[in-house]
Amino acid sequence: MSKTKALGLLRIREGGHARVTYVELFFDLVFVFAVTQLSHGLIGHPSLMGLLETALLLMAVWWAWVYTAWVTNWLDPERPPVRIMLFLIMAAGMVLATSIPQAFEDRGLAFALAFVAIQLGRSLFTVWCVRGDKSLKLNFIRVSAWLAVSGVLWIAGGLLADEARLACWATAIAIEYASPAAGFWTPGLGRSRTADWTVEGGHLAERCALFTIIALGESILVMGATAAGMDWTPTVILSFASAFVASIAMWWIYFSFTAEAASEAISHSDDPGRVARLAYTYSHLLPVAGIIVAAVGDEWVIHHPVGHADPKVSAALIGGPLLFLLGGVWFKRAVFRIWSPSRGAGVAALLLLIPVSPLVPPLVLSLLTTGVLALVGGWESLAIRRRGHQLRG
Repeated sequence: MSKTKALGLLRIREGGHARVTYVELFFDLVFVFAVTQLSHGLIGHPSLMGLLETALLLMAVWWAWVYTAWVTNWLDPERPPVRIMLFLIMAAGMVLATSIPQAFEDRGLAFALAFVAIQLGRSLFTVWCVRGDKSLKLNFIRVSAWLAVSGVLWIAGGLLADEARLACWATAIAIEYASPAAGFWTPGLGRSRTADWTVEGGHLAERCALFTIIALGESILVMGATAAGMDWTPTVILSFASAFVASIAMWWIYFSFTAEAASEAISHSDDPGRVARLAYTYSHLLPVAGIIVAAVGDEWVIHHPVGHADPKVSAALIGGPLLFLLGGVWFKRAVFRIWSPSRGAGVAALLLLIPVSPLVPPLVLSLLTTGVLALVGGWESLAIRRRGHQLRG
């Protein structure tokens, strides 16, 4: 028996998938707040620079969350040391989230310190937890080395201002996103192999599904709060209805047969670590980003449903669903090694709306993009039903 198992810090895997614990759900509440901060930040700064800054901050928030999801795939959150680690990350996460609106102003250092504390602190804690498992221990030593390098850039960026901060942080996040693809190669320690990343696919799939629900829930909060403060004219009601149906369609597409089938596919993969890295660590960022961007577009449309759509409204209304569907295409390719014809057709339809967008009111464009999402969802439902009939036949 390894020292780690003796301490009881690793999850016990005896058939079935490791359930998501209540403390993990509680942990996610901090990221509900962070996602809300991100969408409000984009609404308040709808410029190209605001978009770049929000994208970078979203990448950091997602990275902090998904690394924790990986760690709790191995460690048991029901054990007191792991639970305390999650509470400490939550505390740092609150600092991170509250710093988002002024992360590129006077709270840059607070954001950077909180992010580095989450990333490096969690990784070093995991090294201690898995010290009886040589392969996992070496893996997290490599992870810690990469996070230490990027951490210097995060903190340095927090001390700088304006474009210098953006450049420094962009380099830091690029290093972090490149590290899993590079196997966390470290001088003297070599690189990690995904074959050694023994993940439980069902748990990771459920965790990422819950984060997607967080993003969808935030979009409903945005549209609901916006509509509540408006006079309920026919155009406002129709704008709200379009946004609400779009959220339902995105839920329908995400939680179709694919979500459960992916868990099963990862469990039976020869290299579950590689599949999980592509399908959950990387590709899932796109649907989450798409939901946030779509929520911003919905807020603008509810406020101003008529007239000509300006470029920022068109970009949000088309770009949000586009990111969502592109992430779905990537996800299916990573897990099932197939291209999704329904999601690919949805991407093509959205691209065809780009030249149309300056010619129609925001409400009409919203209805068109919602129609695309609804058609993709319907297509996938029919395909699943047809597949079911074939199996029963």
